[in-house]
Amino acid sequence: MSPAPNTGEGGEGDRLPDLAPLMGMASGLWVSQTLSAAEEIGLFTFLSEEGGSSLAALTRGLGVPERPAEVLVTACVALGLLRWEDDRVVNTDLSEHYLVRGRDYYMGDYVRMLREFVYPGWMRIADAVRSDRPVRDESAPGKGIFAKENRPEFFWKGLRPLSSLTARALAEEVDLTSTASLLDVGGGGGAFAVELCRRNPGLSVTVYDLPHVCEHTREFLLSTDLRERVRVHPGDFFAEELPSGHDAILLSMILHDWDETTGRKLLDTCFQALPPDGLVVVSELLVDDDRSGPLDAALMSMNMLVGTPGRNYTTGEYRSWLTDAGFVGTEVVPFHGPGANGAVLARKP
Repeated sequence: MSPAPNTGEGGEGDRLPDLAPLMGMASGLWVSQTLSAAEEIGLFTFLSEEGGSSLAALTRGLGVPERPAEVLVTACVALGLLRWEDDRVVNTDLSEHYLVRGRDYYMGDYVRMLREFVYPGWMRIADAVRSDRPVRDESAPGKGIFAKENRPEFFWKGLRPLSSLTARALAEEVDLTSTASLLDVGGGGGAFAVELCRRNPGLSVTVYDLPHVCEHTREFLLSTDLRERVRVHPGDFFAEELPSGHDAILLSMILHDWDETTGRKLLDTCFQALPPDGLVVVSELLVDDDRSGPLDAALMSMNMLVGTPGRNYTTGEYRSWLTDAGFVGTEVVPFHGPGANGAVLARKP
């Protein structure tokens, strides 16, 4: 057998690119599922309640064998979720704030939502790329991606802390002090409404969403002190006009669910519902106009490909849509939040 031809690549003298970035991409699932396993067995909550634990006490307390307990703890320490204090393992500040059940911004329901609702579709991502169709399995095919049967209750619970923390970031950069009444279109569980009201004492918010979503919102509002300033209005923004009488409309992480035609239609509906000088706020993970990133917006766009007909859009695209709908004075306000990196604002003349 004759030797393979020398292609000039891979020889002893060649310098190859660092493989580490590619290895990190290929094994990214290992990270997310380590976090998922630790949260599912209650590791962080147990350590918080105990004030830390030895490995032996941890195995007894959680009812897991020694070998997987040691492997899991080691991985979580390496990820910065846990740390050793002598012979005891304790939560880091990150885990103590976000992964202990009962905390205000507990992200465990979000981790569960990804594990049970989002990731199965990601395992078929190549099919979505080939077909240009969502590949997430639906319990009730044909009823729509936001039908009650296709969005379990833990989906809305999982999104709530993400929305709350994003709303905090938006409120620090977007001035709503002169806004008396805001309509939160597709406001989900009400997290944005509550956070914005807390930071704007003169603001009241109406959460507009599908009837079954508003049921979850009402339950959540009962646990807050803002029931007088936040109310719900059940409806379908594709089938009826939006309620009027609001100074501003918020579309937070809504337009990325839909294709361009549908998104433009929704902005037209918002334009009709606002009074003169009314404000529209589009809060999203915005893609750079040159489509070079940022990474979180680009990957969220992939997530939309898996489960929706939408994607994440560029700042320029939103400017064009708003202008064509009749809005003026478009401006972009960047901020750093877990669910959005900026807001595009415009007014009805």
